[in-house]
Amino acid sequence: MPEPTAEDLRAVTETLSRLTDYLRSGPDPDEALALVEPLLDELIGLPLQFADTLRALARALHDHPDTPRTTEAGLLIAQLRAAASAQEDQHALHYLLDDLRDLYDDAGAADGPGCAWCR
Repeated sequence: MPEPTAEDLRAVTETLSRLTDYLRSGPDPDEALALVEPLLDELIGLPLQFADTLRALARALHDHPDTPRTTEAGLLIAQLRAAASAQEDQHALHYLLDDLRDLYDDAGAADGPGCAWCR
């Protein structure tokens, strides 16, 4: 697989920006949830991927011979690792999507005959 380029990553961020703009336009909730679902996949979603990316960056910088062996460099690399951990904590967002989907499914069932308390 070829190495990613800065242009590849700009395309990814542009796609995310387009998704954000689209979600701001008020699409159907089922469609909105379906679009976001791959981003929040519990195993390969963005929170985990980004956490792995930050850790890999920290490792690459730490292990590179040109990286200064100073307290400041060590603290900056530690901050990258802390950011990775914080990002990884967001992996459970996929459960939120399940709950939202259930909420909308329940609301759809509530549109049937009878009063809201009877359903």
